[in-house]
Amino acid sequence: MGVQLTPIIRPIHRVGLKGVRGKTLAVDALNAIYQFLALIRLPGGEPFRDARGRVTSHLIGLSTRYTRLMQEYDCRFIFVFDGPPHPLKARELERRRRQRERSLAEWREALREGDLAKAFSKAVTTARVDDYIISSSKRLLELMGVPFIDAPHDAEAQAAYLVERGDAWAANTLDWDYLLYGGARMVRYITLTGFEWLPSRGVARRLSPELVVLEEVLRSLGVTRRQLVEIAILVGTDYNEGVRGIGPRRALKLIKAYGSIERLPRHIREELPDNWRAVEEVFMNPPVRRDYKIVFRDPDLEGLYSFLVEEHSFSPRRARLVVERLEKVYRRWRSQSDLSGFLE
Repeated sequence: MGVQLTPIIRPIHRVGLKGVRGKTLAVDALNAIYQFLALIRLPGGEPFRDARGRVTSHLIGLSTRYTRLMQEYDCRFIFVFDGPPHPLKARELERRRRQRERSLAEWREALREGDLAKAFSKAVTTARVDDYIISSSKRLLELMGVPFIDAPHDAEAQAAYLVERGDAWAANTLDWDYLLYGGARMVRYITLTGFEWLPSRGVARRLSPELVVLEEVLRSLGVTRRQLVEIAILVGTDYNEGVRGIGPRRALKLIKAYGSIERLPRHIREELPDNWRAVEEVFMNPPVRRDYKIVFRDPDLEGLYSFLVEEHSFSPRRARLVVERLEKVYRRWRSQSDLSGFLE
């Protein structure tokens, strides 16, 4: 879910897909996969499945969105997968599990009542990522020639490090946590449809890719990155519950007035968990993998076609479209003189 900082994050630049043309983006893999599992569904909310009953909604989304972005906008992607959850995240993970169970029960009830619209809106929040979802996603990316990295814990922290190192221009994620980890640039809402489904309202809203630059955000708020982290801790993060009654705007006002959590009035500090300093440390100095290697390899086009059609019941037409896009993309990349050594 991430921290809720939307009311105070400014400026936000609406750059559109043209704004990421030719860029290398670090993709928060689970963020993208959850989107596909939530939205690529049958009218009643059931995910797409192959002949063996395995979910394929994520494979449809990954193969369709990213090959098209590669072909039409010359984008390159490095996918970053979450590692084992940080111990401090146990409370949030349990909350998400309970929410999925509630949504699953409501989805089944809506199906029994024949209310397909309600069923779909409930199904959106039942998405669950298991070992098969992860392994099949990685296999697809491997066949596509798209590199991926396993983070020690949070993908956003690793993505921020990739951008810091210059291996990616920005991260493609929806979570403001990325800024707390020190991520310099983030691009939100990279979609082909230009819409986001809002299950709580049962409606879709139009979207356009947005660029957020950490340095500009800090300057507009008049705070340091550490102060932004402390604002998030007051509001509540995946690692801690916030202080009741304190939202982003009030948290900003408090931190700017007092300078830090340690200087806040005692009655506010007493509402925070005892380990808030450990939460702050997770954001300020997150564990990241430094021994990675990024290589964009030629795709295995025959293997990809077989994986999609024979293993996962894609239509030959859809699979050929994916293969043809990749074939054109990598032919173009190889023809560019500045990519010497870029592909192996």
